[in-house]
Amino acid sequence: MALDLPRHGFGGAPIGNLYDEVAEEQARATVDAAWDSGVRLYDTAPHYGLGLSERRLGAALAGRSGYLLSTKVGRLLRPKASGPGHDDDIFDVSGELERVWDFSAAGVRASLDESLERLGLPSVDIALIHDPDNHADQAIGEAYPALAELRAAGRVRAIGVGMNQWEVPLRFVQETDIDVVMLAGRYTLLDQSGLPLLDECAKRGVKVLAAGVFNSGILATHEPAGTYDYAPAPPRLLERARRIAGICERHDVTLPHAALAFPLRHEAITTIVLGARTPEEVRRNADLWSRPVPEELWADLEGEGLLAAGR
Repeated sequence: MALDLPRHGFGGAPIGNLYDEVAEEQARATVDAAWDSGVRLYDTAPHYGLGLSERRLGAALAGRSGYLLSTKVGRLLRPKASGPGHDDDIFDVSGELERVWDFSAAGVRASLDESLERLGLPSVDIALIHDPDNHADQAIGEAYPALAELRAAGRVRAIGVGMNQWEVPLRFVQETDIDVVMLAGRYTLLDQSGLPLLDECAKRGVKVLAAGVFNSGILATHEPAGTYDYAPAPPRLLERARRIAGICERHDVTLPHAALAFPLRHEAITTIVLGARTPEEVRRNADLWSRPVPEELWADLEGEGLLAAGR
């Protein structure tokens, strides 16, 4: 893949009203803050707010240059059979659309065309097959070849898969010629289960975008709280996160600081993708990633059995 991926990217789910509504002005200010912080990779998807994230991100990036943009395929937005109403997913939006799974070749082409219309852009740099957990065979047999054709035709520069698990992406890496994997939540301070995938990506030259590095919230503050994988964090993980935070304190490092630094230690990971819903969150994250983390922290976490050895 010819793309030179930056170390940090902006995740567009929160400005698609993830969990709670984000005002238009706040969403725009959040993207502006990311740009001012030097972020030059932006990720979105039709799934995020039923197209709201794509529309907002496209408007905020209009007229700018020198950035990379990724979006996703696998969910088409179609008129809701039951009529207008509130979204039944985790996004606080209402309207006349609903998501329809479609990993067919025709569905992939339609999805990309519709995303470009919402974005108001002629092309995207990266197209990712989104969450084919229960559709792996069709995604590999139909969605991937369609994206490979679009890549060959120059409609997109790189293709890949984006998921919250590592097993199906490992199949893609082994069975196809993808360029990139977006792995959410499976290589973090709390969960290193994605190591087999990362090691295979390193061997085959597939680049990895690490998303969900806060595991949807539990690692976002120094006192662990909130959600893990978009559900209330279980007590055992809260206790493990507290143990990690305690060791971080010995090195004058906060839990979110360590959570941001950790994934980039693996050679396959080129980029951390961070969602944000306010300019303050963006600036706080940028301040953290600009500061080094002492190597002794990782050794102490390994010594306490909280990280895999050598990671």
